Amino acid sequence: MEPLKHECGVAMIRLRKPLAYYQEKYGTWMYGLNKLYLLMEKQHNRGQEGAGLAVVKLHAAPGDEYLFRERAEGASAIQEIFNSVYASFADVPAEKLADAAYAERYLPFAGSCLMGHLRYSTTGKSGLTYVHPMIRRSNWRAKCLSICGNFNLTNVTDVFEAIASVGQHPRHVSDMHILLEQLGHRLDREVERLFKESRTHGLTGMDITHYIEERIDLANVLRQCAPLWDGGFVMCGETGSGETYAMRDPHGIRPAFYYIDDEVVVLASERPVIQTVMNVPAEQITELRPGQALLVNRAAEVRTEQIVQPKTDQACSFERIYFSRGSDVDIYRERKALGEQLTPAILRAIGGDLRHSVFSFIPNTAEVAYYGMIEGLDKHLTEEKLRQIKSMPSLSDEALREILSARVRTEKVAIKDIKLRTFISEGKSRNELAAHVYDITYGTVERSVDNLVVIDDSIVRGTTLRQSIIGILDRLGPKKIVIVSSCPQVRYPDYYGIDMSKMKEFIAFRAAIALIEERGMQHLLEEQYQKARELESVSHNEHVENVVKAIYAPFSPEEISRKMVELLRPVDTKAEVELVFQSMEGLHTAIPGHPGDWYFSGNYPTAGGSHLVNKAFIDYIEQDYRK
Repeated sequence: MEPLKHECGVAMIRLRKPLAYYQEKYGTWMYGLNKLYLLMEKQHNRGQEGAGLAVVKLHAAPGDEYLFRERAEGASAIQEIFNSVYASFADVPAEKLADAAYAERYLPFAGSCLMGHLRYSTTGKSGLTYVHPMIRRSNWRAKCLSICGNFNLTNVTDVFEAIASVGQHPRHVSDMHILLEQLGHRLDREVERLFKESRTHGLTGMDITHYIEERIDLANVLRQCAPLWDGGFVMCGETGSGETYAMRDPHGIRPAFYYIDDEVVVLASERPVIQTVMNVPAEQITELRPGQALLVNRAAEVRTEQIVQPKTDQACSFERIYFSRGSDVDIYRERKALGEQLTPAILRAIGGDLRHSVFSFIPNTAEVAYYGMIEGLDKHLTEEKLRQIKSMPSLSDEALREILSARVRTEKVAIKDIKLRTFISEGKSRNELAAHVYDITYGTVERSVDNLVVIDDSIVRGTTLRQSIIGILDRLGPKKIVIVSSCPQVRYPDYYGIDMSKMKEFIAFRAAIALIEERGMQHLLEEQYQKARELESVSHNEHVENVVKAIYAPFSPEEISRKMVELLRPVDTKAEVELVFQSMEGLHTAIPGHPGDWYFSGNYPTAGGSHLVNKAFIDYIEQDYRK
């Protein structure tokens, strides 16, 4: 019952017509701002620690600002930044506010290039300094750069060393600041290339500026930078002269979708967001391909370009299980399939006794998987009814009615009472909060008779299970509590999104360690530790063995699940407790188009992931296990 959160969401809008066009057709030149607000609000699920936006004007006069930014922290950051933007127009007379030409000349945020970002920190860093977009300014519009991203890089140190080796001196060591310096340096080189080229044509003065701004190719910038990036990402940016880009990682780990018509170019982290905001069908929305960039130049001409050759498809399965909005047609179908795939395992857990079993879900994000689970159980029950009827050809109406009246029993047994983020709370605070996250519906279970089955989308730490869920469900008096996870056991950190880098965070890992100790296999820990230390000398650009896999290898998933129950079951629990997890086969059957499963399998798609998991194991042995 862990409220897992994805790191970030992005939204970009490039208006392809003058602001006056939108004033005349839609009644306001703020068309782009209004759409950006909706794109961000519809992706609020992807970022609750901060938000920011940046807007570029295309036709500002020298001496006037042309790149505007607003950022805020907190769960209400979206409202705050847009309130601030719209407040800047509060004292403008109505007739001037309705004048698109006046707005484009004098008003802040009245621009054609708009970019928004939603932040959810996964690394513990907070503060406005870390809220995107970030800006690198220059007195050349073409050298100004604003960037944001939905990403985690595994090799920030390598990027830092690369830019430092050419003489740059970054003032911050956060990944986004370093990327800003790297991209900014290559943008400078692109501008200088065009400057030299313009001089060969005999151009001078503003003709040089126009020549540069009309010909900047951000693909050249990305080709110099992106090959060094190891991780999952969607990187977005806009220059002060009006060029924009969005690029996806070559494994397709993080998602991005875009829509283009003759009025606008729109990009967002999720497809249904664009469908809703732009009122277009899914078929008109395109997924940005792995390693590909969407590029829009100053003249609003759009193209896609392959920046890095695509690698093995590792689109993130957790995007489909949890992160993304379930309103997407494909994601909704996949989440239902995840629930249905669990039917056989659930029936085994309850001994096939549907008559004395109650089914529910916790938390709300598991609701769609719950519907699939119920459909699977309904199909099973239909077959069971058919078998009974066929086995007894001469049935009385009463007996037939009794067979046909059998139903899968569904109840709303748990209610989230208050909004608490147990995923990021620490220590005692997390435990105290977790105990009060849910309340229960009394009278839904027949005491000492019924099994109670609840489905969740994932179990990571197990904190809320131990501190709250199992205890409150036990108050209902069920004979057995079955906690079902729509995804497999989460065994490894996700270095491309949720950066939980400590191995001890994972209840599956703690269960494996407990089994090792029980069976006197501590030598395995030492052997894998030594192997991890030896692999530290291997270049971080090369894949290495994930040594943590050997920690799980001696045990079946069922053994680990049983040990997890022992670790999580409160001592005063009266009911029997069982954990049921999705199988790897079930995961890939339900979500065939998103094979990235490193959370569960430990098969990291990039070299950086395998190095980081080994480093996490070294840290666990040295900082936790040996203490």
